[in-house]
Amino acid sequence: MPKTKKHVTFALLGLGTVGVAVAELLEKNRQLIESRIGAPLELKAALVRDLKKDRGGVPASVRVTTDPASIMDDIDIDIVVEVMGGFEPAYALMRRAIEAGKHIVTANKAVLAKHWNEIFELAHAKSVDVYMEASVGGGIPCVQAINDGLAANRIERITAIINGTTNYILTGMASHGKSFDKALKDAQAKGYAEADPSFDIDGMDACHKLAILGSISFDQRVRIEDVHLQGIRGITKQDIDIARQEMGCVVKHLAMARTRPGDGALEVQVVPCLLPIDHLLARVDGVNNGILVKGDAVGEVLFSGRGAGGLPTASAVISDIIYVARNVAVGVAGRVPSIPYDVEKVQNRHIVPAGEIKNRFFVRLTAVDQPGALAAIARVFADHGISISSVAQNEKEKGSTVPVYVSTYQASEKAMRDAVESLEKLSSVKPGTLVMRLEVPEA
Repeated sequence: MPKTKKHVTFALLGLGTVGVAVAELLEKNRQLIESRIGAPLELKAALVRDLKKDRGGVPASVRVTTDPASIMDDIDIDIVVEVMGGFEPAYALMRRAIEAGKHIVTANKAVLAKHWNEIFELAHAKSVDVYMEASVGGGIPCVQAINDGLAANRIERITAIINGTTNYILTGMASHGKSFDKALKDAQAKGYAEADPSFDIDGMDACHKLAILGSISFDQRVRIEDVHLQGIRGITKQDIDIARQEMGCVVKHLAMARTRPGDGALEVQVVPCLLPIDHLLARVDGVNNGILVKGDAVGEVLFSGRGAGGLPTASAVISDIIYVARNVAVGVAGRVPSIPYDVEKVQNRHIVPAGEIKNRFFVRLTAVDQPGALAAIARVFADHGISISSVAQNEKEKGSTVPVYVSTYQASEKAMRDAVESLEKLSSVKPGTLVMRLEVPEA
């Protein structure tokens, strides 16, 4: 019989917003949580950088320390919960905990995306569980749903809004008439965006999350370098208005992973897209996230909700703690990997280079309003093998520059990139061309 444990203990690495929320939620819902584990759960210790900082909401019984060894060497601590964020020392401490035979719960998308193989190779060798629900989508239970609930499916496609900052900005522009700069400042004022928002608005946050979802869903290591990446800089309120007026679409910043028809190769990209207004993700607004998963058996399944914040993230963290603690309590933790990802046996599906990914496109050009300008633009697209679906132009006084919007049929990213380079060499086209993808089926 497996060795049972009368109670389960864990330690927190980090007592910031999420760490404190975990401690508070545990105390608030302790009876419920422990009933679902089948054993008492104790938060024994927490690692911090500054002992003088106020830790309101954390029980006095919790040992708060700046010494990692006091946690790693404590044989009574079963689970280490990493909520400190950043690459280091988070990654080094996670490795150290795994080496010590402690199970891991983490919200750290950056470390997982960068060190996926290393973490799971070591975890399998040490028979340690690694859970990561909070690393993608905040409180939305998508990771375990894909990993377990959809385990009978071959996942064909993931289309997701997984960065609340960019979604809040685009919603502010679309629904409240704000400029990009005003919407960004509002996001910063409300704590949705950092003082330096680059990680969010340039797409790297969503890139990390897509690398995790892709690696779980497609039995394939997806590296952040594999993801075709474009942020939302340069999008204007007028672009969003034209997308709705001319195409019946909303603009969203999407993380997408999909198998290519024919050879099953994997395309992964984080890019601004136009979605039809009746698309399931079109009404995922504000800081909310939405993850749309298509399986070969279940069809489309949508997960949506708050993608960030202390309590939503704590909800996901404690969900993972419950999973691990149940197994610890009955002595089977680590016997079956939490993520069925074997570094040596994982499927080696080809990942399509960014330039070879094919999309439909929605392009905004700034053109000089003069005879022959549109004809010259059309010739450039034709020269690069790109077929135009429609053209929209706002009327201005003759001689001024005007935005010209071109939607295309499917073409490769390389063809579009080369076309834009050629277009901006025309005397009638000014620099600053914006390219978005058009997630609308061809007629």
